[in-house]
Amino acid sequence: MLSDEEKMSLINLGQRLKTARLERDDPQKEFAFRIGVSIPTLHNMEQGSPKVSIGFWIKALSIIGKLDELNGLIAPQQSLAERFTTFQKIQGRQRVRKKK
Repeated sequence: MLSDEEKMSLINLGQRLKTARLERDDPQKEFAFRIGVSIPTLHNMEQGSPKVSIGFWIKALSIIGKLDELNGLIAPQQSLAERFTTFQKIQGRQRVRKKK
């Protein structure tokens, strides 16, 4: 279940996608074809439906030239010290395997 804040984020994302599509004078039919979805699925994306696959979102963001912004969402730490600390945390984690 999504919180109200999460739902609003999806709705806002969908509205921004629609605005970007309209600014490019891209009809729904052509934009949906390039993404690889049906027109109803594109409509769901633009309405903020949580049921649309992330893969379609990535394709849509790529088409409108915004994929780099997605890539920056969970960017690695900027300072060398922060990256080293993160690296140590990752290296310190090991799976515990059950003995057979």
